Amino acid sequence: MDLHLDTITLVYPDGGSTLTAVDDVDVTIPSGTTTALLGPSGSGKSSLLAVAGGLTPPTAGTVRIGQDVVFHPGTTVAAATRTRLDRIGIVFQSPQLLGSLTALEQLELHAHLRGNRPASMRAQAMDLLAEVGMSDHAHKRPAQLSGGQRQRVAIARALIGTPQVLLVDEPTSALDHVRGTQVIDLITRLARELDAATLVVSHDASTLGFGRPDGPDARRTTRRRISARCVS
Repeated sequence: MDLHLDTITLVYPDGGSTLTAVDDVDVTIPSGTTTALLGPSGSGKSSLLAVAGGLTPPTAGTVRIGQDVVFHPGTTVAAATRTRLDRIGIVFQSPQLLGSLTALEQLELHAHLRGNRPASMRAQAMDLLAEVGMSDHAHKRPAQLSGGQRQRVAIARALIGTPQVLLVDEPTSALDHVRGTQVIDLITRLARELDAATLVVSHDASTLGFGRPDGPDARRTTRRRISARCVS
């Protein structure tokens, strides 16, 4: 299903005044496509992503998945949490893996939080780890993995249960150019294969594939770039 951010505004209190982090933004991300939101640090990209994922309620506007309004200024924490678990996968700037769990267990725990028995999701978890090139590392803990490998596990974890929306925050910030490009290509491919509406926020256009010659995958994949209209 498509993701729609309709006239989103986010205002924070700032001492005796207010700070507008997002100002009347409209964005639609079609299912199966990857949209990159680009802008410098402080432009409000992560704030918009937090609204899209129900982590922060908007001051005004609505977030829709398909025709369903899922987040608005009055959405409760419980309702937002349930929507995230059922319909949204989020990849944070830091992978945020639990140090005591193996790569496979990271996915199984997330499946459990979404209301599934871990054993029933093990096959999908292993398939996702294989998709991100981590099946040989399924039983390793985060300390045994490189930064790029941890990010790949985080992507697989976000996709367990096949969410309708995937939100990705600065996925290449801790990676070199080659690994960053590989991660973006991976996210784009998985968005297409799983038909997820995918929004990536980044300040780094160089790893996002814009301006590169179209390869076989790019010809089958819709990628578009929009500039941050948010204000700090």
